[in-house]
Amino acid sequence: MPSAQEHVPQSYAHQPVAAIADSTDPASNTPLPSGDGQPPRPRRSWKGARALLVRLHFYAGVFVAPLLLVAALTGLAYTFTPQLDRLVYDEQLRVEEVGTTPRPLGDQIIAAREAHPDGTLSSVVTPSGPEDTTRVVLSVPELGEKQRTVFVDPYTAEVQGELTTWYGSTPLTTWLDDLHRNLHLGEAGRLYSETAASWLWVIVAGGLLLWLGRARGRRTGSARGILLPDHGARGVRRTRSLHAATGVWLAIGLFCLSATGLTWSHYAGDRFGDFLDATGGRPPALVTTLPGDARAEEGDHAEHAGHGASGAEVPVNPAHFDSALAAARAVGLSGKVEVTPPVDEANAWTVAQDDPQWPVHYDRVAVDAVTGQVTSESRWADYPVSAKLSKLGVQAHMGRLFGVANQIVLALIALGLVFVLLWGYRMWWQRRPTRTRRLGRAPARGAWRQVPLPLLLTGVPVVAAVGWALPVLGVTLLGFLVVDVAVGVILRTRTDTAT
Repeated sequence: MPSAQEHVPQSYAHQPVAAIADSTDPASNTPLPSGDGQPPRPRRSWKGARALLVRLHFYAGVFVAPLLLVAALTGLAYTFTPQLDRLVYDEQLRVEEVGTTPRPLGDQIIAAREAHPDGTLSSVVTPSGPEDTTRVVLSVPELGEKQRTVFVDPYTAEVQGELTTWYGSTPLTTWLDDLHRNLHLGEAGRLYSETAASWLWVIVAGGLLLWLGRARGRRTGSARGILLPDHGARGVRRTRSLHAATGVWLAIGLFCLSATGLTWSHYAGDRFGDFLDATGGRPPALVTTLPGDARAEEGDHAEHAGHGASGAEVPVNPAHFDSALAAARAVGLSGKVEVTPPVDEANAWTVAQDDPQWPVHYDRVAVDAVTGQVTSESRWADYPVSAKLSKLGVQAHMGRLFGVANQIVLALIALGLVFVLLWGYRMWWQRRPTRTRRLGRAPARGAWRQVPLPLLLTGVPVVAAVGWALPVLGVTLLGFLVVDVAVGVILRTRTDTAT
């Protein structure tokens, strides 16, 4: 992703724009002034489009890069939460000694309730491996949307501790998740992460176009010239090659992080949800009502109903957890599952897989625990493509897909993005006037006047549509334009006053 000023010749980098225009000849893109002293009318060409892209890339990089830097560093910390959880909460998460035969879930639940009688039983999560504990999740009114999770040794039914969790996440993971999503500032803080995700793909796409265009213009468009930095260069050219070549390697990963982050953001996420609803892109509904009852179906929005809900409104027989689990196992739900009791007698139990390893398992079934019959199924194989991509994308964004391999890839992308951002600021510093303390000059305004008219007429509605689909991007882009126009008016007024 090239320097923000590369479209300005080095010898002109610190001259007024008017001086540069006056010094061009007829062969250049900008014509000489007319004989009547009026400013020349700029010629439209693809060079104008490139100049506009340079200006957009520069300002987006300067103002959005700090948000991206914070997102990269906090995301890097979140990537290692599985290992950090094992280090901090090993006593709760792992058994002291792996046994041969687990005790019934009913026995484990009774032990958990004897140790923690407050609250209502919300769900039970079976161990994901032989060394893991069973999680008995309790809804406690004073915890709000969080839960109390009791960890039980599945082989001895002994309680090993309890933690305040949020959607199954430990306190440490929850803290790092909030740091990454909203900087612990609540809903207002989510604007930072959505702004970063909204602009990330724009910055990456613009940088790729500029770097590929530069390589083609200099006839160095070989794979080596594009993918590898120029170690023989010095100064800003060396920094630019490091910045751009690393950006090329990271591009696909950054596009994916931007897209997946936007799908569960606030404003763009709502737009994406509307799109899924309109196109039938939701997972197949799981009918949780027992036969003979005419209540609504459970859709994708109830996927996490077992967490943070008020708990069952009717007395729950712990033995029914075993019968619901056995029925689900009989129809193929293997590995780690969450068993959730019904909210009333007219509804079925829900058993849902949660296995992000490859191949993933996200099947769900509704079970009549009294009869042991499966009354409804929602199979991963039946998910629409959009629902599968959305689910897998979110899991990959969180570092849960494919285990350690996913974590390593995310860590490399986050570290690479940090270096790309720092190199971008270094280029800005290296282009500063050497005899003053000013920063490097921004690319000249007015480049839109040189953009080919067909491209301009096509681009404006496209940008407007993207701004509607990604509201934070649209509002911040409009803000940039308003500020830029205001600054231009002020500078022009000062120039007119001085003359």
